[in-house]
Amino acid sequence: MPRSSTGPAVAVLTAAALGVVGFLGYQAKATAPDHRTQERRGSHADDAKGRTKDKAAQKSTALPGGSGTGERIVYALGDSRVWLVGADGKATRTFPVGASSASPDPGTYQVTSRNPSGVGSDGVQVEHIVVFHQDGGVTFGFSAAMDGAMPDPQAQKKTGAVRESRADGTALWEFAQPGTKVVVIK
Repeated sequence: MPRSSTGPAVAVLTAAALGVVGFLGYQAKATAPDHRTQERRGSHADDAKGRTKDKAAQKSTALPGGSGTGERIVYALGDSRVWLVGADGKATRTFPVGASSASPDPGTYQVTSRNPSGVGSDGVQVEHIVVFHQDGGVTFGFSAAMDGAMPDPQAQKKTGAVRESRADGTALWEFAQPGTKVVVIK
């Protein structure tokens, strides 16, 4: 009986098809959002269907209405959150921040100075210092602690540090040039 020559061809086609399916699966996984890495604040327990029970915290990442127009930094005192907003009015990044013992009044300010590093008014070594307001001897500005420390909101000394992680501090530093609008809301 003669031997069939289609066996090797089928094996090659099968291997090629499996390779394509594997590659497409890898691409799909690489581009799909990873819900495990979404930032969670406080105790946001998920129910059995994966929904966040704390709707207020879930809403806090949306750019607040009434926060101005155009390119700006939005700092929400109540949410302890910052948004970097492009000229098109869309947030390009948002992140939680830690506030100090003093807070600026709600209003519109401008970045007045920047310093790549220094010592915060609380004595902590910081980087990417972006100052936007001074009032009554208190300087208000964004910075990232080199050791990752957040300011003490209960401190007796009035300080105006608004601290973010080092990665968020780098993003804010690159975004916030002198004159950039800073909108502080409740």
